[in-house]
Amino acid sequence: MGMRSVRAALLGGVLAMAGGLTALAQEVGVTPDRVRIGMFAPLSGPSAAYGQDVLNAARMWFDKINREGGIHGRQIEAVVEDDRCNANDLVAAVKKLVEQSNVFALNGGSCSAAVVAASDYVVRNRVPLVMLNASGDGALFPPNDYIYGAFSISQHAAGGSAVEFAARHFNARRIAYVNHDDAYGAWNLNAAKFQAERRGAGLNVQSISPNITDVTAPMVRLRAANPEVLVIMTYARPAALIIRKAMELGYRGPIVVAVNATADLRQMVANGGGPEAFRNVYIQEVLADLPGSARLQWVYDMYRQAYPQLASQEGRPQVYMPYGLPSAMSVTRALEAAGPELTREKFLAALQGLDFDSGVMAGPIRFGPRNRAAQQAAIYIKYDGATMERVPGSFASDWRFE
Repeated sequence: MGMRSVRAALLGGVLAMAGGLTALAQEVGVTPDRVRIGMFAPLSGPSAAYGQDVLNAARMWFDKINREGGIHGRQIEAVVEDDRCNANDLVAAVKKLVEQSNVFALNGGSCSAAVVAASDYVVRNRVPLVMLNASGDGALFPPNDYIYGAFSISQHAAGGSAVEFAARHFNARRIAYVNHDDAYGAWNLNAAKFQAERRGAGLNVQSISPNITDVTAPMVRLRAANPEVLVIMTYARPAALIIRKAMELGYRGPIVVAVNATADLRQMVANGGGPEAFRNVYIQEVLADLPGSARLQWVYDMYRQAYPQLASQEGRPQVYMPYGLPSAMSVTRALEAAGPELTREKFLAALQGLDFDSGVMAGPIRFGPRNRAAQQAAIYIKYDGATMERVPGSFASDWRFE
């Protein structure tokens, strides 16, 4: 081969390599055999129960997909950061995943206020964010092109569903409603009022600080209104205080406790006055059936196989563990639907069109042009502090973003 031919061959090879590199560089976090997904959740600190096993569940789904050959020949590479359920730490984790780890998309967020703090950054940088189990209403309404969530349930849907249950199951027309006095509480109250009006029920609302230590004053006011049902839309610590105070004030009607208060039911019973206070308590649950039921047994079997050492520990899996699966399912379904020539735009378009039964949650996982909140329904469980009995049916919120 002459020198000119050698030069031509080398030039051709360089151009082909450059063309290949250009093709690979078309999308961040994507190579012919790998797609990098950034994951974050509270893995340490006081809120770790909201995130540790939720993230584990999502990862075990990704591992399952990888064992089956991946998606369009690509393995899912998970890069994990601890956000500690803190807005500053979460924003820092997201920036690290995007700017240093160069992830294709984000799959994380267990704490609403913290994940909402990162929404401006995510939208500005046009990075797809699929939340884990945060309701994340502040980032979902109004809808934007980059953020999808509420795979457990949005706060809007949680509030509407709880009132629907109180009005329909108990035929209640006087409903006491306790929520937080922050954006989180405003979200669920918005839909609760909508649902109460639709059902012809009245809401007596007391909004309290998430850090309240004495609930006597708001509970005295609610008790004076003689409610037929008490709905508690708070975190676990205030919920326990309210249940204890309701018993002390002689309230014996049904108490409906929102799903966000149920991270540790045994602890809630201990803090809430013991079994005596739980004779008429109903737990909102966004799973398709009772945790550990035959219908959901495959989820817990998968967890034990994936994490045998964790599964042997007391308190494992954590209550919210299954909530991570629909989120990961949505990521993998969107990757599949986006096709082998993967781009963020194709991935986002695929997310918007998702509509499937996860086999895990109370309602379908469904998005659309004006909907970024995955599911709207909940089931309810009668819980006496020791045993659980499911109330037949599911109860969905009718509120929708206009």
